[in-house]
Amino acid sequence: MGYIRGREARPASTGWNVLKTLAQLVVFWTVFLFVLPTGVYWVESAIGLDGWRFPSAVHLWFGAGLFALGGSLGVTSGVLMAVRGGGTPMPTDCPRELVVVGPYRYIRNPMAVAGLTQGIAVGLMLGSPAVILYAAAGGPVWHLLVRPWEEADLERRFGAPYRRYRAAVRCWLPRFPGYRTDEAHTGSVG
Repeated sequence: MGYIRGREARPASTGWNVLKTLAQLVVFWTVFLFVLPTGVYWVESAIGLDGWRFPSAVHLWFGAGLFALGGSLGVTSGVLMAVRGGGTPMPTDCPRELVVVGPYRYIRNPMAVAGLTQGIAVGLMLGSPAVILYAAAGGPVWHLLVRPWEEADLERRFGAPYRRYRAAVRCWLPRFPGYRTDEAHTGSVG
């Protein structure tokens, strides 16, 4: 059995790719960071599980700050896919070029890290352990179901440069110093 292949984006203007990427982020945030957490929070409340509240609403401020950091990472990563990759983060509109700059220099999938961070931030803002668990469950789901497909597709499309990048940059923990763009061509790791 083969694997599902991503569909490379058709040639389009950078502006169009950025617009599609931002629209995809809005849909993702709406579904995974608003609708589903609201449902989890509602169920948690309906069955009588109490969340927590910190004095002076510190959970709201900390959660909002964490959400903004995750959102900045997600938007930056997505826009780089559009600008440098010539596509979007969606498997049906994959980048035409391998992106190994910006946050991708330090971690292989900053968008997954960003989404998980934002989901946990939503749970903190709501004071909801169930929403935090829902968000944290996204990590293993992505790692076991999405990552293998995505990496196989990237290897098929970009070959040796992607293999060198994958060998040098970790999936979940940042690499310091960051990956140098010349490593994609020379194979040096440093």
